[in-house]
Amino acid sequence: MNFLKKIFKTTAQEKEEIKQQPVNLSLDDNFVHHFINKGGKFLYCTNKDEVISNLKNILLENNWKKLICTDIDLPKFLAKIDVNLTDSLKTNAPFFTTCEHLIADKGDILFSSNQLRSKKLTELSDHFIVYATTSQFVKNTGEALTGIKTNFGGNIPTNISAVKKYTLKKNDDNFMNYGNSNSKNLYLLLFEDL
Repeated sequence: MNFLKKIFKTTAQEKEEIKQQPVNLSLDDNFVHHFINKGGKFLYCTNKDEVISNLKNILLENNWKKLICTDIDLPKFLAKIDVNLTDSLKTNAPFFTTCEHLIADKGDILFSSNQLRSKKLTELSDHFIVYATTSQFVKNTGEALTGIKTNFGGNIPTNISAVKKYTLKKNDDNFMNYGNSNSKNLYLLLFEDL
């Protein structure tokens, strides 16, 4: 009987030690883990046809017939899809956009005035479809801001903000966020470019 206790005690200790070991995930795995836990919808694409197919399926699933798109390169994905485009941020249609960076340690998506113009996230549609590439992964917010500074040199964009929640729960108990919810129903089309 004493022998069995030693065996089970050892295995319990080993299990506890395994739980306490740090898990080192790659940037993309870390991002996806946090992103999905926050309610984000993630679609991985290895070629342009998959991007178009996934975009078409998102539009069909939600019965969306109109998109907001302010980017000059993104409409190429919509050429084969029956959808109306507008560049007016005043409508409540889903917003199809790019982003600056994907922040791995939090699962956040960073935007700037290049995507949002002068609008706050709360002033935009509740529904976002974001096209991003695997080369946009950064470890944390500090690296994201350094990347923006490096990429844009002396012409740093303004209005830098991040979507941090991917479900439409507007009530946030954090008094620091009062009236400024970053909640969006967000789909991420992640294109493998590395």
